Amino acid sequence: MVLKYTPKSEILNAPDFNLLGVDNNYWNIDKCLGKHGLVVMFICNHCPYVKSIQNTLIEDAKLLQDIGVNVVAIMSNDPNDYPEDSFENMQKVAVELQYPFPYLIDTTQTVAKAYGAVCTPDIFAMDSKCMIQYRGRLNAAGMNQSSGHMRKDLVEAMREMVETGTVKSEQYPSMGCSIKWLQQD
Repeated sequence: MVLKYTPKSEILNAPDFNLLGVDNNYWNIDKCLGKHGLVVMFICNHCPYVKSIQNTLIEDAKLLQDIGVNVVAIMSNDPNDYPEDSFENMQKVAVELQYPFPYLIDTTQTVAKAYGAVCTPDIFAMDSKCMIQYRGRLNAAGMNQSSGHMRKDLVEAMREMVETGTVKSEQYPSMGCSIKWLQQD
């Protein structure tokens, strides 16, 4: 496990994607976008950082959907080296945890590269015009279990964006396991 922190986002317009979901449907930005925006999260099944925030992630996704910001999760790890991240295991996790958002597989890792994703979780949030307004953490939990007393950094940033059109509050980097890139021959 290599700990990584997310840098400030250098892209302004969110890259589109067309990826297979655990529901066996293909998803793109237009299909995922909510009335006020979209959160794109790069997650996986095996990462202890993701596991520690999964329940909060689900709760926060529902809060975001309530304000018109949809959520999509993308798994970009190499499942050959990390079988826990296989498509079949993605399907099991999504059903078991009742993910209220599409969970997609990025088999070529082109979407992760287009976003500049570096770790799991790596969270990008955009407005309704697909302009990235936020890149940062869900909350301050790190590898600890989230508690009800923690500030909901992502949710608060998106509420600010919905109310004012932009995110001016401080954005703290996310931290997590490095994305497991495909081996180059």
